[in-house]
Amino acid sequence: MSWSDSSDHNLFSSSLASYLDRKILILLRDGRKLLGTLRSFDQYANIVLEGTSERVMVGNLYCDIPLGLYVIRGENVVLIGERAEKADNAAELKGSMRKRMEFLDFD
Repeated sequence: MSWSDSSDHNLFSSSLASYLDRKILILLRDGRKLLGTLRSFDQYANIVLEGTSERVMVGNLYCDIPLGLYVIRGENVVLIGERAEKADNAAELKGSMRKRMEFLDFD
């Protein structure tokens, strides 16, 4: 069996290796949500995040508290997911805000 087999590829695509150098969101056992770039991990799912911030949400509002370089023990991780890029969301928001303000006619 070689590394190019599809079964091997599926194994690696479901591991943390597929998230390396990508922006991710991690939900911890205590309910905290951490955002950052995955830089390293080990066999116990211990994780190193760069540019980490903690997202605190109250109702529909949120803020991000910068934490910097952060090491997380694997036993505290509940969920890991990739984040969408902000640039895409910002362009979409800008376009939708412009549509909402068309009635003002600034000319």
